[in-house]
Amino acid sequence: MALLFASLSAFSQTEYGVASYYSDYYEGRRTASGETFRQAELTAAHKTLPFGTLVRVYAPDGSSSVVVTITDRGPFTRGRVIDLSKAAAERIGLVRRGLMPVTVEVLENHTAETYVK
Repeated sequence: MALLFASLSAFSQTEYGVASYYSDYYEGRRTASGETFRQAELTAAHKTLPFGTLVRVYAPDGSSSVVVTITDRGPFTRGRVIDLSKAAAERIGLVRRGLMPVTVEVLENHTAETYVK
């Protein structure tokens, strides 16, 4: 996984694509990191970023953003770059839309333990 992360950081640590959010079906299930998924937490799934990585996800117009912790793998639907928890999706207006283009920015030198909300 470190090699894949290094590849992303070599470009600019910014990714553009479509975001979606988890259905309620996944509430209480285990994520790929072993954590229990909770819709009320600010978490997300990404295909390659290491677990515990903090990323800021921006709405298309830049008017809102949310910081999430990567705790799962996915999305596995072509063209999507990140799956957000419902709480995170609500903060950027994704729940109303279902899918939306976003910018995903890796926050360097931050982990979930050091980020101050």
